Amino acid sequence: MKKLVLLTLLVFGVSFGVMAQNNKPATPNKNQVGSQAEITFEKIEHDYGDVQKNGNGETTFAYKNTGKIPLILSNVRSSCGCTVPAWSREPLMPGQTASIRVKYNTANPGPINKTITVESNAKENRVVLRIKGKVLN
Repeated sequence: MKKLVLLTLLVFGVSFGVMAQNNKPATPNKNQVGSQAEITFEKIEHDYGDVQKNGNGETTFAYKNTGKIPLILSNVRSSCGCTVPAWSREPLMPGQTASIRVKYNTANPGPINKTITVESNAKENRVVLRIKGKVLN
């Protein structure tokens, strides 16, 4: 009896999976065709040059929504804890501009070579920003 129930469930599960794969994707509305958020940065790299130890490690990356729907940054993360990004979680309407503030901890001398990954609902949904330079003694 258990084998019959398990066999029936297995057949039902496989049948359901095959039926689900045969469904066609929904046809987009005419108003939605080509409608997508687009993110355009003024710059994608910032060079601090030579910075004094404990000097100013802040910069901003300005961007604009050049698309047709609101732009939402879902995540902005840095490659290490010494670089802290700050950004607005509010949707950015088409044509509007905003910026991501990045603060690098300049307490440790040495080269700066870090990345900040920006994830969004834009056509190019992942953009990598870079900061570089050198912290002097």
